[in-house]
Amino acid sequence: MNKDLTVGNPRKVLVLFCLPLLGSMVFQQLYNLADSFVAGKFIGESALAAVGNGYEITLIFLAFAMGCNIGCSVVIGQFFGAGKIDDLKTAVYTTFISVFVLCAVLMTVGLVFCNGILRLINTPESLISPSALYLRIYIYSLPFVFLYNVSTGIFSALGDSLTPFCFLAASSLSNIGADILFVAVFKMGIAGVAWATFMCQGVSCALSVLFVILRLRKMKTERKVRFFSAKILAKISIIAIPSILQQSFISIGNIIIQSVINTFGESVIAGYSGAIKLNSFAVSSLVTMSSGMSSFASQNLGAKKIKRISTGFGGGIIAALVIAAPLSLIYALLGKYLLLGFLDNPSGEALAVGARFLLIVAPFYPVVAVKLIADGALRGTGNMLPFAIATFCDLLLRVALSIILSRPLGTDGIWISWPIGWVVATIKSVVFYALVIKKLKKTVKPEPENGSAQTVSISPSER
Repeated sequence: MNKDLTVGNPRKVLVLFCLPLLGSMVFQQLYNLADSFVAGKFIGESALAAVGNGYEITLIFLAFAMGCNIGCSVVIGQFFGAGKIDDLKTAVYTTFISVFVLCAVLMTVGLVFCNGILRLINTPESLISPSALYLRIYIYSLPFVFLYNVSTGIFSALGDSLTPFCFLAASSLSNIGADILFVAVFKMGIAGVAWATFMCQGVSCALSVLFVILRLRKMKTERKVRFFSAKILAKISIIAIPSILQQSFISIGNIIIQSVINTFGESVIAGYSGAIKLNSFAVSSLVTMSSGMSSFASQNLGAKKIKRISTGFGGGIIAALVIAAPLSLIYALLGKYLLLGFLDNPSGEALAVGARFLLIVAPFYPVVAVKLIADGALRGTGNMLPFAIATFCDLLLRVALSIILSRPLGTDGIWISWPIGWVVATIKSVVFYALVIKKLKKTVKPEPENGSAQTVSISPSER
């Protein structure tokens, strides 16, 4: 069901919109957690290391998918908020066509250079074969990954966070069962983990695309809808390309960090693999709130209700902190017990490494919460440059400090670089948000209280 995020109590509307998104994130993370759990428990520590090693590379592909998600969501959200249904439908069709082309290119590159990338990041020779097997099967599933993420972005732009949650919940629970069936019963090893994810992502993707099409048919238009628009693609690209670059550079940075970690051996790789999945669960929870903030901001910008954006921002900060604080406490105090679910040898070096990572990083989740809500508002209003600057600052600090501090401090030096990058980047994001919202309040004229939203879409260049 489509929901107008431009009316009602801003904080309540934002939180209620984000709740299904948060549930979707939980089930999305179950994909990765299930893969690591089954690999570590039913195959062994080497398998867990292989899945974790390949996972860092899959994040590059996911960066492109998420960039497309954000780009179409912001532009479609502005059209929806402004009541421009014709352009909204054209934007959806344009996105689908463009994604097919992009996906074909990425699949070709990934399959050709798979082994080369694994060797480039210092993957131990014993892990090359299983990591490549897992990675190749993941690449085959890229059309599902892209179409699902784009469909989710479209639903978010329409104010509907419940429909994709239902699809993903069913798919994720099926993935857990398929993982166990293929690995524990059919003894398919790493391939079983990958194929289970492939199948379940395919089902989730098909359902999402089908319901997007059905939803669009119910939306009445005043004229014939075009199936492709270069002008709308340019608008989407203005948002998507910086997002893709930002996410890609983060993934590349994480791969560089992974290459440093790989020099410490398989046990350290396995411990980091388990811990980073737990860390991803926490950060992804906050990213979900950030995505909700983006959809909220884009609709209200389309309706020219700038004050609602700043009010919603405050509510988003509070909600994100409510999520971040308990996760910080649980991970810092109980990290080693949580890692038992991934490691077959709980008394080994891998457990100690993973627990140490969580102890150092987890207390700073509230800082990340503030940054991501500010980033969401920046993205939703189309201000990608300040968003990218803050994110690149975090990335560069983490990569540089990981390399430098790992020499005298070992793995602790790598872990310490994370909170340093987060703190500096958060300060930048909050300052940028304050400047942007101040400018919008001065330059965007509000709609009359008794009037309807004008059919005017505001692009970043017009601000």
